[in-house]
Amino acid sequence: MFLRDEAPGDEAAIRALLRDCFGGPDEADLVDHLRAAGDALVSLIAEEDDAIVGHVLLSPLAAPFPALALAPLGVAEGYRRQGIGDALVRAAVARAAAMGWRAIFVLGDPAYYQRFGFAAEHAAGFASPYAGAHFMALPLGGDLPVLRGAIRHAPAFADLG
Repeated sequence: MFLRDEAPGDEAAIRALLRDCFGGPDEADLVDHLRAAGDALVSLIAEEDDAIVGHVLLSPLAAPFPALALAPLGVAEGYRRQGIGDALVRAAVARAAAMGWRAIFVLGDPAYYQRFGFAAEHAAGFASPYAGAHFMALPLGGDLPVLRGAIRHAPAFADLG
């Protein structure tokens, strides 16, 4: 497996991967819209035998401090449970930390994302349409600068079915 930044020409393969992973076009449309709006800040892919088998994207949030959203994360069905998703998330987190971001927020399965340090407790004080037990945050480089406020995702999320 090889991880790299998304490159021009990868769009169709990422779209196909996400359609397959999520059983429809919503997440693929989200990535296309984030990319078109300039909100695909970090877009990493995993390759195996010259095929794109995994993808993760980070986009900026409107928040009380520099923060990102992790969405979506997808791994091709035949490649799951092989550490590809783990490697993509860890690489995205490392990239965000190196860029000076203070937190990453995600809406997802706590059993999966807690292994990286994401916790619902970190996100509990932030107003968001996604607030709840599956809305989690990961502080980068120490504690969160503030514990309350509003989180607003990039406009492309409003179109997510």
